[in-house]
Amino acid sequence: MDQTTPPDEYDRHVLARMTDFFTLDGLPWPRRLWDIGSLLALEELHEAGAWERQHVLSTAAVDWQRGELSRIVGPDVGLGAKDLRREVTTLLRSPLPDPSPARRRLLELIHHARPGYMRRWATAAALPEADRPRPERLARMVAAHLLDLGYDATYLLNWAEGLSRRNASATDVVDAAVALDEAPPKHFAVLAAFASSPEQSIAQKQSAWLGAREVSAWLTARGHSPAGLRGGGGFLFHVVARDPYGAAARVRLLLDRLVARSSYLRSARDGIKPYERMWVDGHPTPIPIASPARGADLVSLVKEEHLYQVDGTRSLIDDALELAAPINRGAVGPAVAGAWAAVESLLSHPDDPRPEGAGKAVAADRLAAIIACAWPRAELTALAHHHRPVPPDALAQEIKACTTNRDRSHAVAAALVGGQSLVFAKKKTQAARVDSDRAAMDRMRVVLAEPRKSLAEATKTFTIAMRRLYRMRNIVLHGGSTHSVAMDAALRIAAPLLGAGLDRLTHGLLTEGIEPLALAARAEIALQLVEGETGLSVVDLLGPRSAQTSR
Repeated sequence: MDQTTPPDEYDRHVLARMTDFFTLDGLPWPRRLWDIGSLLALEELHEAGAWERQHVLSTAAVDWQRGELSRIVGPDVGLGAKDLRREVTTLLRSPLPDPSPARRRLLELIHHARPGYMRRWATAAALPEADRPRPERLARMVAAHLLDLGYDATYLLNWAEGLSRRNASATDVVDAAVALDEAPPKHFAVLAAFASSPEQSIAQKQSAWLGAREVSAWLTARGHSPAGLRGGGGFLFHVVARDPYGAAARVRLLLDRLVARSSYLRSARDGIKPYERMWVDGHPTPIPIASPARGADLVSLVKEEHLYQVDGTRSLIDDALELAAPINRGAVGPAVAGAWAAVESLLSHPDDPRPEGAGKAVAADRLAAIIACAWPRAELTALAHHHRPVPPDALAQEIKACTTNRDRSHAVAAALVGGQSLVFAKKKTQAARVDSDRAAMDRMRVVLAEPRKSLAEATKTFTIAMRRLYRMRNIVLHGGSTHSVAMDAALRIAAPLLGAGLDRLTHGLLTEGIEPLALAARAEIALQLVEGETGLSVVDLLGPRSAQTSR
């Protein structure tokens, strides 16, 4: 590749979106990854048969999962163009109970689909411009597959940023993804030191234990400073992972188990206390012990100045926010259980119709509708704030004169419908954000051109994510397990979406006094009426109709 050749718009779109998907801190929910990859989804379906046999998941839930997966994997070029695709789609048309010949065939198909999956996407990316996949879809499928493989988002972000600095083309990006896909997992040694380790005599009997002097010597030999480590030794864990950050993530899980066990000690109730960082052999810098937040953000708590208002009567929202609090950094079990408890408490009702075996999945559907209705306004508002031409154009002046985000969103929507392109800051340090903004502008043009179709597709995507969270909750609470193949991915996808939904529910209650179920009804109706004879705009899907008619 000629390193001096600037990438074209397609290439920039692919890299910008992959950078978005791997960014953990500060990225708004509309720009995050909204689904898992096809291979992991097929594995999840295979696993669901076992949970169905144990009555942890209902037949209706698994049948719904299978039906939606059939629709999703159809256009996935990674699953081949002929024989392999035909076999997959044929299997997904019928139930896959455990045990059954069909379920055994599904597992074999997964084994056949995995080798070469990313190479098939590379072939598609190298096609002539008119035949290659849309850049948004290419970026989503490649990013989801790499994350599903077990690569850590921080590692992949560094990888994507390196490709961006080299002006990599889309084909270069997918070729590099092929190399990651085909690389085997590695063995890592990870040191976790303890500030406090009660009953240390028991720890000393473990082969992985290092005393205080051994910890210091290990760090010094690898160029790390042991300064500030005054405690009771540590464990040198040996794990298999895709990258150093993934190795650290595996050790976090082991530490969570140790800390949980130590909480049962009769004395020393504070238990085991690891230091704030760990060290991966061969990695140049220590890695935080604390897990990165999963991206559930509620901006309305600050915007409506409700963050510190805890006196007075408790509302359903107050209880829900406490239930869902583990979603960002909590252990998998409490995060899944608490998140779904929050959703169910707000968006289900005893009088809800319940198709046989569906349980309370209607709460997931309602939350998905709310999130879909929040999406256009959230994205258009961000674009309004990032439109900064020099000198300011008429649109920039109109945006500046607006007093609400609703008005700013309307201004941007009108400009995009009229064919105008937004102009974003061109500072070198903001190049990645500029390309991300351009990709968002392209998505909003599609939404504004075909609002019902676009919002229906988004609603379906969010519904799949929320129903997956519901299934994971059943596996945790009724199956007593946190080891589903899709558990981590389900949280990764659901957390930002849950945050967006809770944010809109909180905002509605604080500013308008509208109850969660009423807001869900408003969202469901809005998705049917948008841009129809009532004149409902994509900007106003969650707003009160009385306020919209005044515009």
